[in-house]
This record gives sequence, C-alpha cells and structure tokens, in this order.
Amino acid sequence: MAPLRMVWLALAVWGAIHPMYWFVTYMRETGTGLSGLIDAWYVNASTTGLTWDLTIAAVTLTVWVLAETVSRKAWLGLIAIPATFCIGVSCGLPLYLFLRSRPH
Repeated sequence: MAPLRMVWLALAVWGAIHPMYWFVTYMRETGTGLSGLIDAWYVNASTTGLTWDLTIAAVTLTVWVLAETVSRKAWLGLIAIPATFCIGVSCGLPLYLFLRSRPH
C-alpha cells in the first residue's frame, strides 16, 4: 500500500475514533443521550457556527463523492457518505480519499 494511502486510512480511523470518544464522554457525563448532544451543538453562536461549518463541509463532500462516483463508476466510494453523516467529516473525507486513491 502506498504511503499516502496509509495516511488517508490512518486519518479515517482517527477521525472515527477520536471525535466519537468525546461525543460518548459528553453523553455519559450529561446523561442526555443523542438529543442532548444535538442540543449542545446550538448552545451558543460559536458552537452553532461550527455546526454549520461542518454541515456545509459534509454536504460539499457528498456532492463531490456523488459526482465522482457517477463519472468514475467507483461505487465503493459511496460508503463515505454515511460515514460522513453518521461519524463526521473527519472520517468521511479521509475515507473517501483512501478509497479514491486505490489502484484500479
């Protein structure tokens, strides 16, 4: 495996595990579950701005993945979309780059 592909894969794994650790920690500490976590995303202007920043990045990544998947017929790249919306851009983007960089 090419060194850059290993970097993409490592970043995808890190992007899946590290943010999830903090999300789970928050939900355990507050006992509010997912709804409490989502409420926290809008607690002030700073977190609301960050939430919108990541939402726009996730939508942009989705459009890119869809456009490239159709043109390249590389259907495996579509798994980056649920990874992006279920885990985050920090996982979805490097996962897509990992999948996109595989040899044909």
